[in-house]
Order: sequence, then structure tokens, then C-alpha cells
Amino acid sequence: MNDLFSWIKEEGLVGRGGACYPVWKKWEAVRQASGAKKYVICNASEGEPGVFKDAHLLEMFPEKVFEGLRLAMEFVETKEAFFNFNRSLYERLSSKMEYVSRQMRKQGYAITFFKETPSYIGGEETALLNAIEGKRVEPRLKPPYPSQAGLFGCPTLIHNVETLFDIACVADNTFTHERFYSISENEKPLGVHHLPDDWTIRQVLEEAECVPSYDFFVQVGGSASGPVFGSDQAETEHVSGAGSIEMYPLTTDPKELLQHWFDFYARESCGKCTPCKMGSYNLAQLLKASQEIPWQEIMEIVDTMEATSFCALGSSIATPIKTYRRNILGLG
Repeated sequence: MNDLFSWIKEEGLVGRGGACYPVWKKWEAVRQASGAKKYVICNASEGEPGVFKDAHLLEMFPEKVFEGLRLAMEFVETKEAFFNFNRSLYERLSSKMEYVSRQMRKQGYAITFFKETPSYIGGEETALLNAIEGKRVEPRLKPPYPSQAGLFGCPTLIHNVETLFDIACVADNTFTHERFYSISENEKPLGVHHLPDDWTIRQVLEEAECVPSYDFFVQVGGSASGPVFGSDQAETEHVSGAGSIEMYPLTTDPKELLQHWFDFYARESCGKCTPCKMGSYNLAQLLKASQEIPWQEIMEIVDTMEATSFCALGSSIATPIKTYRRNILGLG
């Protein structure tokens, strides 16, 4: 296992859930944490619009994902893991998941499937811990971090599906510095493609044969929280975060797109903090009540949410709004 840890470090493997945190640092933190009991969690919540690569991986390569889970469990010296699904995904893949987990149980590993109602906040690590513990689904104050005091107060290693797949690839020497890209067009999924992780947006779209025939712009890394770039910027910009590319026609109505984002944030806010709860609600209501886009009021609320929200759900709303204004609308 020490060899695997060294290989993961040498390859520069990072988490594929969005934060891109080095895998070896998480492993080291949990391995060194004091505690008689430790857990590993696979988070297959996938509540971000435009992201569906984890579902693809679990459908096509479940054995490899679970092998990555087993390797992570072995490294942090635990036999207990939780696998978090959004309920609709589990219902679709339950027979495959149960079969693979039975094979692991035969090896002495206890895998508990946790089925959650699909939600955006469920992707936040500490909100997930609360959900599994039966508490209100909202983020916790950090520190302590999950690696220090996670599930039931025990050191906990949390990875998403693609990260576990990559870990298994490093172990069997098939890791090629590629990642899975979810590609959509105007909110309609086009497919998942496994391509180099350092390619530009344009390179990914061309290889996937998904370049639109019309003038377009893209949102990458999640169709709620990701940055927005013009088609010219796609020549140099890369895909960040959770590895998604959403394409929109340049003729997309700005008011409709903003309303789509605001409604999502208002619906998905957990309500823990006032800036996010009231900010997202006020944005949605303000735009609905306006004939034109009230940019000054919108940006005042967005700036407040970015600066004062308790977790990244609230603060992340600034990324799509500000990049859309600057890169597509030319408003600075």
C-alpha cells in the first residue's frame, strides 16, 4: 500500500468531485488521524446540473470503482464504508451495485448503501455526513475536517466515484492522466467522454464531435456553479471542477438563463445561513418581477452571497453570474 500511496503522489492524482484536492493529502490525513474507528465514503450524489459522469462510471465500470474503494479502505485500515447514492441513480443500478458489494463483503468489507433524495447540498462533504447520521442536511463548521472528525466523530475519507476509478487505475498501471467529461447541449445530455485532463474545451468538443454548428458559449465544471466562456475562449480555457461542458446558443435569452440559475440556487439552498437562503430567494423573485434585468440590485446580492455565505453553495453563485456578464454580455 505504501507503493500505491507513492504512485498516487507521483501521478499528482486529484479528486474529481470538483475541488481538485490532492488525493494523497486526504489519504495521509486520515491515515495519521487518531481514532480506533475510521470510515471511507464514496459520494455518488451528483446533484450538480450537467454532471452525469459518475452514473456512467457506475454503469460501465462498477468493479473498478469498488476496487478503488477497497484500496482506499485498506490504506486507512478500515473495513467499513458507506456508498452514497442519489435515490434515482441507485434504483437504476441497484442490481449491479448489490452484486459488486456482495463480492466485497465476501472479502470481509462492510459496505452500506445510503440512498438520499437528489440534492445539490448533498455533494458537500459535511452535509453528507449529517445526512448519513440522520441529522439536518446542512454543512458543518470546519475545522474539524472530515479527516479529523467525520462520520460519527471518526476520521473519514471521502471520495467521489471518478476519484475511486482513478485510484484503481493507478494501482493496475492503467492511469493515463485522462478524465471523464459530461457534455451537454442546452441542458440535453450528449454523452460522456474519457479524454486527456489537460485538453482545452475546444479540443474536448472536437474529439467528442460535439462542436455546435451555431455561435455558442459554454459553462464548464457544473451547469449551476461553473464559469462561463465564449467560444473564442474555448481555444485556451480548460475544463475545471466536476468535468462538465454545457453548450448554449449565443442567442440564449440572458433573462431566461439567469432565472434558471437563480431558481436552482433558491430551490437547493439548505436554509442554514441567511445570505444564501434569502439571497437566492430574493434573486429569483427580483428577476421574475422585472421587465429588464436589474443588474445593480442583482450584483449587490451576488456580492453579499459570495462574501458571507456559510459554504460554497451560496458563494459559488458569483462565478457563473460574473463570468457570464464579463465574457458573454461584455458588461465587465
